[in-house]
Amino acid sequence: MVINSPSNKTTFNYKKAMNKKKIINDPVYGFISIPYEIIYDILEHPYFQRLRRIKQLGLTHFVYPGALHTRFHHALGAMHLMQKAIRNLQYKGIDISPEEAEAATIAILLHDIGHGPFSHALEHTIVNVHHEDLSVLFMEQLNEEFNGALSLAIKVFKNEYPKKFLHQLVSSQLDMDRMDYLNRDSFFTGVSEGVIGYDRIIKMLHVHNDEIVVEYKGIYSIEKFLIARRIMYWQVYLHKTVLSAEQMLIRFFERIKFLSIANTPLELPSSLHFFVKNKVSVTDFRANRKRYLDQFALIDDIDIAYTIKNSIKHPDFILAYLAQCLTHRRLFKTEIQNTEFKSDLLQDIRLKLEKCITLKNDIDVSWLIIKGSESNIAYSTKKDEIKILMKDRQIKKLLEASDHIIDSDILVKHFLCYPKI
Repeated sequence: MVINSPSNKTTFNYKKAMNKKKIINDPVYGFISIPYEIIYDILEHPYFQRLRRIKQLGLTHFVYPGALHTRFHHALGAMHLMQKAIRNLQYKGIDISPEEAEAATIAILLHDIGHGPFSHALEHTIVNVHHEDLSVLFMEQLNEEFNGALSLAIKVFKNEYPKKFLHQLVSSQLDMDRMDYLNRDSFFTGVSEGVIGYDRIIKMLHVHNDEIVVEYKGIYSIEKFLIARRIMYWQVYLHKTVLSAEQMLIRFFERIKFLSIANTPLELPSSLHFFVKNKVSVTDFRANRKRYLDQFALIDDIDIAYTIKNSIKHPDFILAYLAQCLTHRRLFKTEIQNTEFKSDLLQDIRLKLEKCITLKNDIDVSWLIIKGSESNIAYSTKKDEIKILMKDRQIKKLLEASDHIIDSDILVKHFLCYPKI
């Protein structure tokens, strides 16, 4: 708001003079604060406001109706936990300057700004670029607009800053990102098995040789954290019905791209049409950063929902069928097993589908049979292992310090989705 004074013709910029240290009422943590004025300005930016229109858990609300929270919620929650972690480490004598604290807070706030519509569900489908690469590009663009104020935050995010433990708070096996999404996703889905003792874990954090470590008396909270993460993956994130819905959504957009190449008329939002028509790589984003980021930032869940509903009566049977199923929650049957599905089973399903679908002779029913695999690992020993600060001040890896067996194997499950015949 600009106020012109008639007496001296000076201009007053309300946004610069206003108090930007606001308090937000978060359903998970209660009142959380915006600690720096630049955080307020970032929150107000259209790039960040877009996260209000991107669901944190994609189509998980098809199974857990309460899972309608957004990336905006998650970013604020992770920022709040970062503040708590920094204050705790400073209390324990760890040297973190005000500038470093601000940088780490900005880094965690923006860690997911590169997510596309429905978060992970459509990653690599609309744009074949990893969301973390896009997050860096968004940060770099914002850094230009904020006259270099995000330079230190970008170094922390990219692990290019000398104090490596700050990056670990942003991205590691025990970062503020995981701490918030487990707690928040458990809250909104109602899956109590995902509840973690985040407050105690943060209180137990320390720094040794520039690495985040956990004091020994917090080891049971870490074990619970890993168990909760494993359960949440198979009970929520990779739930077979959620998997079915998200695979159908991916197949829907693969069909759109297929029809677009064949020059079949499609009614799409202009922002989405741009990425359907053009194969845009991370190199393209880097070469034309602002142009492509502005275009990408126009796409959110609303555009996807509109496209699905608008395709219900499309003359292409496959596209219309997938659109109807997604709109009315007529989800495909999903089978999950530990080994790959045999070809004779796939052929049998294909023949049954061909008998059921008699509207056209040229329908390729293979579009309605989706197979693939998903994997999950509760705890990785290959990099960035969780370290435990023992009572005698020695450092041990978690697997050495724990009395319990911690699953560190990759678990792979194969899935098969197809219409209920």
